[in-house]
Amino acid sequence: MPDLLIELFSEEIPARMQARAAEDLKQRVTDGLVEAGLTYAGAAAFSTPRRLTLAVEGMLAGSPARREERKGPRVDAPEKAIQGFLRGAGLTVEDLEQRDTPKGAVYFAVIEKPGRPAAEIIAEVLETTIRNFPWPKSMRWGSGSLRWVRPLHSILCILTDETGTTTVPLALEGLTAGDRTEGHRFMAPGRFPVASFEDYEAKLKRAHVMLNPSERADHIWADATNLAFAAGLEVVEDKGLLAEVAGLVEWPVTLMGRIDDAFLDLPPEVLQASMREHQKFFSVRNPASGRIERFITVANRDTADQGATILAGNQRVLSARLADAKFFWDNDLRIARSDMGIWLQALENVTFHNKLGSQGERIRRITALARELAPMVGADADQAGLAAELAKADLSSEMVYEFPELQGLMGRYYIEAAGHPAEIAAVAQEHYSPLGPSDDVPTAPLSVAVALADKLDTLTGFWTIDEKPTGSKDPFALRRAALGVVRLILTQDLKLGLLDLIHHHLVGSVYESRHSVVREQHKGKGSTFIAFGQSLRTLPDGRKLDQNAIDLLAFIHDRLKVYLRDQGIRHDIIDACIAMEGNDDLNLLVKRARALNDVLATEDGENLLQGFKRANNILSQAEEKDGVEYSYGADIKFAGDDSEKALFAALDAAKARIDPALAAQDFPTAMAAMANLRAPIDAFFENVQVNTDNQTVRRNRLNLLSQIRSICSSVADLTRVEG
Repeated sequence: MPDLLIELFSEEIPARMQARAAEDLKQRVTDGLVEAGLTYAGAAAFSTPRRLTLAVEGMLAGSPARREERKGPRVDAPEKAIQGFLRGAGLTVEDLEQRDTPKGAVYFAVIEKPGRPAAEIIAEVLETTIRNFPWPKSMRWGSGSLRWVRPLHSILCILTDETGTTTVPLALEGLTAGDRTEGHRFMAPGRFPVASFEDYEAKLKRAHVMLNPSERADHIWADATNLAFAAGLEVVEDKGLLAEVAGLVEWPVTLMGRIDDAFLDLPPEVLQASMREHQKFFSVRNPASGRIERFITVANRDTADQGATILAGNQRVLSARLADAKFFWDNDLRIARSDMGIWLQALENVTFHNKLGSQGERIRRITALARELAPMVGADADQAGLAAELAKADLSSEMVYEFPELQGLMGRYYIEAAGHPAEIAAVAQEHYSPLGPSDDVPTAPLSVAVALADKLDTLTGFWTIDEKPTGSKDPFALRRAALGVVRLILTQDLKLGLLDLIHHHLVGSVYESRHSVVREQHKGKGSTFIAFGQSLRTLPDGRKLDQNAIDLLAFIHDRLKVYLRDQGIRHDIIDACIAMEGNDDLNLLVKRARALNDVLATEDGENLLQGFKRANNILSQAEEKDGVEYSYGADIKFAGDDSEKALFAALDAAKARIDPALAAQDFPTAMAAMANLRAPIDAFFENVQVNTDNQTVRRNRLNLLSQIRSICSSVADLTRVEG
């Protein structure tokens, strides 16, 4: 069984595209081979800056012959149907067989497909793969029509078995597949033949090319950490940068250089950002002081001077970059210490969204909401307002303009430099969190207040202008914002009525003033824009709330379902709790859901659910048939069976425990009391006929079932639980 080796050799492939391209090559080629009847034992793909490589082991030498039968139309079918069948089968009428079936004589096509040699199939599959390769960006060169990420120079494609090596015959846009490749651009120019994957990998290594990107990354990290350790320092871990740098070199050579003393007092994050973004350098930290003092660069070749010239050039370029960063830092500090209001004023002219106003307007909305939230999270309202007002001031700074990823972090430095307390400065960095399901959640009350205000303002704003997520599209990261609200509330054990909070923010004075501007923008444009607070809905409790607030709460509930599902709580259990009163208090909702989940995981809970559904079904059918509602209370004097009397007593005992437990939000106790009804309900249904001929007894028993439904439904809407 032969092995296949493919190499597509080109100019430098962008590092960010290499891993995806290697997987695409593997998937498309192997899928094509299997579809053509060539199975294989294993496949592996590799990439370097100049090549994509695929090695396939244990492949069949050729596709097996196949015999296929296709049932066609009836013999007396319309001519068009018969001709269509013939075209699909590639046959003529004379080639068809007629067979008798229960539905009459039918045409059958018997198609014999002879086996084909592997080389012929590989050539077709590889050509199709190359011509249709899914590069994010590609180019044409010369006069040909072929597109590739960079000009493609050569194709290596060989089959190796016990008899030797065979080149797969393939000609494509002036390129002819062969058995030759080349090594490092500078250290081993010239082409050489290979006979197998093992031979290929070994010769590349001798030609100063590490084929496996994982090997290159491991080599870089090991050398970098050893260099730093020898100097009493440590490399700042950066997996993303490591993967990128491993895609920039074929023969990694790590070098450690010094940072000029003039820049050592810059914040370490500034040094890291500048070196990472502009130079692809690793930062090297002094563990004693926490300062970034050196850098690691990765060259693509050995040099006679052990990299001295490369390091000197890198240090000159780095000094120029860091001089810019130092200028930004010094200038920003000067403004922060004198008047941060300059930055806030500048944000009045920065558009957040054309329908939601400027960043300045957004800050005022967040500030107002943070002041409202502060007492609910244990923070001082005045401090929360000040923290919210300053939290985004750094968006006007030169440093954040140059390095947007430092927003918030630089704000923390600048707010402290302006003389504000550390807890207010920390809000600038922490209020953006959490950014994802695994990101840390702020715990300081001020940060929690502003983080909630920031995310709720984002959600309410985009909800009112109807910019909601659709399918997989979420350009404003609203799902992330909603999940952030969920995690902040649950992590901090906050008791918040989200519906009223969102409604008041929607129709508050800050939004109303913005609405007048938006209304003018939409005048005469056929817009369906609705003023905040004009689309009201009356809830069962009599409250009138903006429909956007109700819709937004449902969206947050959807994010809560995803969050709890990852913790093992089923969606139907969450739905059963969302259906209850007070579902805008997420903390309360989750406590109820977890207690219900625990109860239904027990045998008593599972059987109680079946008993409840049986009672509810019988009761619902009777109410529909009789046209009345059985909810007037059952009388024990009409109970004839001991199990019926026992159920009366059990329901009274359960209600006596459930009501105070619910009032105290002690859901485990309430759920346990409900689960204790399992045995008396089971005994009741086993011994008692509900729909008896005695109408008085029947009505009494239906009212008893109504008590079961009422008591169980006070804990959760069990009709929504599956099973």
